[in-house]
Amino acid sequence: MRKLPAMIIFDYGHTLLYEPDFDFLRAEKEVFKHVQSNPRGVTPEESTHFGLELFEHFQQARHSGFELHEWQTLQTKYDYLGIKLGISIPEAEEILWTAASPGECMPHVHELLAYLKKLGIRSGVISNIGWSGTALTNRINRLLPENEFEFVIASSECGVRKPDPFIFELALRRAGLSSGDVWYCGDSVKADVCGAHGAGIFPVLYEESNTSEGLWFDNSGLDIPFEHLHIHSWTEMITLLQNAARETSEKQF
Repeated sequence: MRKLPAMIIFDYGHTLLYEPDFDFLRAEKEVFKHVQSNPRGVTPEESTHFGLELFEHFQQARHSGFELHEWQTLQTKYDYLGIKLGISIPEAEEILWTAASPGECMPHVHELLAYLKKLGIRSGVISNIGWSGTALTNRINRLLPENEFEFVIASSECGVRKPDPFIFELALRRAGLSSGDVWYCGDSVKADVCGAHGAGIFPVLYEESNTSEGLWFDNSGLDIPFEHLHIHSWTEMITLLQNAARETSEKQF
């Protein structure tokens, strides 16, 4: 078993939290309650459809490793449709995301965070996500109020997506730690496991299927030719950390 890390950094989606029953149309209808001007008579259904088309249009940039900010996307969408809102774009984002799905906690994540605190292991978050870092932080704090994350890094804020090593290196600089002192946990082999390994961080593949959506990424057939952990629940992670803590204690005496 590896030594205890000084810090564990987590992915967001399907690692800490997930978003069951996600519905963009329901969300758009909530935003439309704040429409001030709509001269073309665009409906929530039309706005939702165009928003999805816009997302697909921007996918090429994401596939190339770059991220677009949700504020840019929303501003572009409503400007193109001729819609003026009586609220700010950041306010519209919060309404949209919360109404689309308020979010749920992954099983046993509260117990894991409590155990990290007990061991004195620091923590943070890196997420590939278009939503703003502010909205992401607000969501995490709302659903995991006990968290002690030192930073929440959203790809939307730094412009690049995992597995680009830059986003991991940014986290290391914020933490003031070397890569050998950090573990990274996520549910994607490509983005999380390979991304962390590329930055010299020890990777943990987390595949918890006991949610309403099951596994988010299909990692089957993807080889991982380097040292890593593969776990299927946060209780499994707690047990691994307990064993490592016990081994460390025994060596000290």
